[in-house]
Amino acid sequence: MYPLRRNRRLRTSEAIRSLVRETVITPDDFLVPLFIVEGKGVKEEIPSMPGYYRYSQDLLPAEVKKLWSLGLKAVLLFVKVDDSLKDNTGKEALNPDGLMQRAIKTIKNAVPDMLVMTDVALDPFSSFGHDGIVSEGKIINDHTNAVLAEMALSHAKAGADFVAPSDMMDGRIFEIRTLLEDEGFHDTGIMSYSAKYASAFYGPFRDALDSAPGFGDKKTYQMDPANRDEAIKETLMDIEEGADIVMVKPGLCYLDIVRDVRDSVDVPVAVYQVSGEYAMLKAAVEKGWLDHDSVMLEQITAIKRAGAHIIASYFAKDVVKLIS
Repeated sequence: MYPLRRNRRLRTSEAIRSLVRETVITPDDFLVPLFIVEGKGVKEEIPSMPGYYRYSQDLLPAEVKKLWSLGLKAVLLFVKVDDSLKDNTGKEALNPDGLMQRAIKTIKNAVPDMLVMTDVALDPFSSFGHDGIVSEGKIINDHTNAVLAEMALSHAKAGADFVAPSDMMDGRIFEIRTLLEDEGFHDTGIMSYSAKYASAFYGPFRDALDSAPGFGDKKTYQMDPANRDEAIKETLMDIEEGADIVMVKPGLCYLDIVRDVRDSVDVPVAVYQVSGEYAMLKAAVEKGWLDHDSVMLEQITAIKRAGAHIIASYFAKDVVKLIS
């Protein structure tokens, strides 16, 4: 008891604070999102995500080599496809020579040991901007699952290490795992967006990929932000269906969910610090209201402290440069 025990003794210097720190950020914590576009020599800043870029395929080798040199060993790929290639069936998503498939091969050729994860969802390829096939104004679950499984298989054939279904259709993990097993891709992992909420924080991401829904919203398949117990149900079902890693998305507003999931499962837990979270800090810094690096590190630390094994973040490069 006080004064025999004074807690401040362990805070008197940076040396002792570092020695007893419970949560430590390292490059191994991060999964780096990459946005890919057609063309050559393209590095275009995303207006609603200052400092973050879309890259054409020819610039990917230099970018992933830079990431690797910083100690960042895993990337999560997203593609922005031309409107002329979009339809309601996801046909382009299955193209073995599509942008995603080519990007996977390019990265693996440039840095063979880089862990490549790929987004599996139809919204970048959909003329409706939804994550599933649309019929009479509704998102069709089972038909969508069949396409998602074929999409995941095409990524595996191109060399992806993990596929990351982000659609929130019921049963899609089972369909994907079954097809991968049937086709001999036993080692291709699945990182499931298991507790993905119908959040208002996704706006800048949808700008980056031109994937905003053309009608309605995504609340019939993404989770209600008011629900907590449902996240555990969704996550446990995905694990039963074959998910190797589960994800909570978004991050900061859902740290209670992160901790709930971490305490309930025996697989790695990923968290996606989403585009809106990134953009809010950038905007506040531009106004001079917050210190960028201090708040960035505090946010990342909070996500890991809540229970994340893996953090998908647009801040990954900035954080690693800072802590190194």
